Amino acid sequence: MDRRSLVKHVGMAGVLAAGVAPVVRGQEVLRWRLVTSFPKVLDAISGGAEKFAQSLRLMSGGQIEVSVHSAGELMPAFGVMEGVQNGVVEMALTAPYYFTDKDYCFALGCAVPFGLTARQMDAWMEWGGGRKLMDDFYAQYGIKSLSAGNTGTQMGGWYRKEIKTVQDLHGLRMRAGGGLLGDALQKLGVQAVNMPIADAQQALEKGRLDAVEFVGPYDDQKLGFGKIAPYYYYPGWWEGGAELAYFINAKAFAALSPELRAMVEAAAALAAKDLTAKYLAYNPAALKKLLSERVQLRAFPRELMDAGFKAVMATMAEHEAKSAPFKKIHRSLRGFQHDQLLWDRFSEFRYASYMSAVRL
Repeated sequence: MDRRSLVKHVGMAGVLAAGVAPVVRGQEVLRWRLVTSFPKVLDAISGGAEKFAQSLRLMSGGQIEVSVHSAGELMPAFGVMEGVQNGVVEMALTAPYYFTDKDYCFALGCAVPFGLTARQMDAWMEWGGGRKLMDDFYAQYGIKSLSAGNTGTQMGGWYRKEIKTVQDLHGLRMRAGGGLLGDALQKLGVQAVNMPIADAQQALEKGRLDAVEFVGPYDDQKLGFGKIAPYYYYPGWWEGGAELAYFINAKAFAALSPELRAMVEAAAALAAKDLTAKYLAYNPAALKKLLSERVQLRAFPRELMDAGFKAVMATMAEHEAKSAPFKKIHRSLRGFQHDQLLWDRFSEFRYASYMSAVRL
């Protein structure tokens, strides 16, 4: 494949990001397997994995072929990290906070309650020291990470009954992603369960759960939660923007030539941008469709969010006291967030507040 064909398929940005010409055909083909933690029906995420594989094949002139496998095809949704760690597969696309049962630091590379938005997370990871901090942590698991894109600020989940006060949360059985959120919700009386979304769908249908939170309208409408739990709350204060990640086996990555490593990074960057943009583009229409189906849209009461914030800060302090690495990474994240919120006060927040009040 010549450079002109490469530009046509992946754009000049991909060529410049890689910094190299396509590899000449005829060299030995490397075959990698990429597993995900998500079902194929969630096409924004599964499409991101496919975008990565296609872009890498084009950039490398076919020298690297990546096969994509949805959750359950090769291993369970929550088994992908160990699959990469142990070299069973070369890569995974996942949400790092799924693995807080091993260490709560995993959540800091994905999303924490009342945390960073998508653009803030991207800035912290790539220019605020977050990537180095997380990769230093991931190194003990033999993992190199790259961004797989961000879902953006999420919705607050689906409920069988209205949530008008904090007391309405008491005894609620809820699927909630990530251990930090689960710990905080337990302080509010919620029985939080971390489980793969496909399992949560069945549990909600059979009455084993009272509520489910996942991502936002585009994914949620595909999973049909509104047919069982009609009350749809916002905002998802536990995820200002969930950063998905490519986990790559560190030895497999190091074994690549510098040119191929650059191509892997460039292909991941293209796929990550595509995933983030897709969620932003598709969520508005999906929300309109859900509302046309008589979904009951509700805002969380300020009282509940204040109680949630208090519970979250207490949870974070507990984990900082237990873990020096957690404290180091969390303090970096919150320090970056403080400066970003100050800047937003004079920039995007003021602008967005005005634009949301005018008619276009």
